[in-house]
Amino acid sequence: MSNSTVNLKDLCPEKEGLKRGMNSRHLMMISIGGTIGTGLFLGSGVTLNQAGPLGAVLAYLTGGFIMYLVLLCLGELTSAMPVSGSFQSYASRFISPGAGFTTGWLYWLNWAICIAADFTAAGIIMHNWFPQIAIWIWCGFFAIMLALLNVISVKAYGEAEFWFASIKVTAILAFIVAGAGLLFGFSSHSVPIVGLSNFNTESGLFPNGFQAVFLTMIAVVYSFQGAELVGIAAGECQDASKNVPRVIKGITFRIIFFYVLAMIVLAGIIPWQEASVLESPFAHVFGILGFPLAKDIMSFVVMTSALSAGNSALYACSRLLWSMSKEGLAPKCLGTLNSRGVPVNGVYITVILACMSLLTSEYAADTVYLWLMSSTGLTGCLIWVIIAWCQLNFRREFFRLGGKIEQLKFRTPFYPLVPILALVLNLGVICSLYFDESQRIVLYTGLPALLGVYLYYILFLDKKISAAKIEEKMS
Repeated sequence: MSNSTVNLKDLCPEKEGLKRGMNSRHLMMISIGGTIGTGLFLGSGVTLNQAGPLGAVLAYLTGGFIMYLVLLCLGELTSAMPVSGSFQSYASRFISPGAGFTTGWLYWLNWAICIAADFTAAGIIMHNWFPQIAIWIWCGFFAIMLALLNVISVKAYGEAEFWFASIKVTAILAFIVAGAGLLFGFSSHSVPIVGLSNFNTESGLFPNGFQAVFLTMIAVVYSFQGAELVGIAAGECQDASKNVPRVIKGITFRIIFFYVLAMIVLAGIIPWQEASVLESPFAHVFGILGFPLAKDIMSFVVMTSALSAGNSALYACSRLLWSMSKEGLAPKCLGTLNSRGVPVNGVYITVILACMSLLTSEYAADTVYLWLMSSTGLTGCLIWVIIAWCQLNFRREFFRLGGKIEQLKFRTPFYPLVPILALVLNLGVICSLYFDESQRIVLYTGLPALLGVYLYYILFLDKKISAAKIEEKMS
């Protein structure tokens, strides 16, 4: 094949049907919304307590670096082939249909269960304010609300996510500014200047040893996951080849900025010994500054954060199911679009699974629900491994077909170092699970789930998919 005939769209053809109704600002906030969840607002104190002040900052810097490497790989793939389904479609094309099947279903399961956790977090907050209404009623209300936002149109979803994400971004910026005032004496409140005394050697920069930083990495990397949603949304973005690379560059530094600066402020103000017992470290800092209703304000932010993450997850799940149905990897009914180009059946079945997961949290918390939550903990890192692997194989395939590097609108720098480093670091984070007794269950449940999904493909779908491809080539 000559260089002039190499067509990037032919490498991973777009599946027709979805409408490109989002612009770059929607894309930016979708990725930020999926990444910055309740973990930052509620779980950051645990990381600070385990890794120590400097250790926590280093952990988030490392997690942000790993995310950056993965997004560099995803940037090349999505700018060349902006298809809905993103890394699931790439896995089918550049690794194997079995890899695409496993990637798609595990990622769907991961996010569907996370939606259930988001409903619960928002429901608990509303129950605290309105104790006469049961948590499950609030969860049902939020499930219906997010389902409606997703089925109206992709533009309605994108607009809702923009404002959801804007609330938590504003809260983080306010926290960073207010916390910096407390640290360095810029605050007008009559509180003592804290400075950076928590970062001195007497306080213990690594109170539990440097190995504690390594052991917190799975939680830290997991908190950065969701940034890859920009790849799934690319299939419905206007002028994706131009907007996606720009958004990827923007979100990388914004997310690292939010996480790392927020952690510096937290570590500077809150002694690491006290951090793990705080229900909301952010509310604690605002309370020190004398903000009225600090706890209620942060509860509202956490609630919108949970709904934002759930909204992004519901969008991603429905598009993944739609993409897989077009490849024969999911039931055909999941490829049905409504008049506004939304895969409604994918939205409905995801909400149903999320609600079933909520039921298991009530009636089988120590067995089924624990197994589900643990097995999803592995999925995020595996998806990042798949993205790096696909980028390596894509570049090789592109050159094999006679393509030139100049044809790529966005190029992963320092190829193949960046994708290889992304692969190695993510595999290292996965291996770290074994050395933390509390996290080993993630390996014990996640790996069998991975193997089970892949074996299902081999036993029931492999021959069928292969026969369909041969028939397609012959026709």
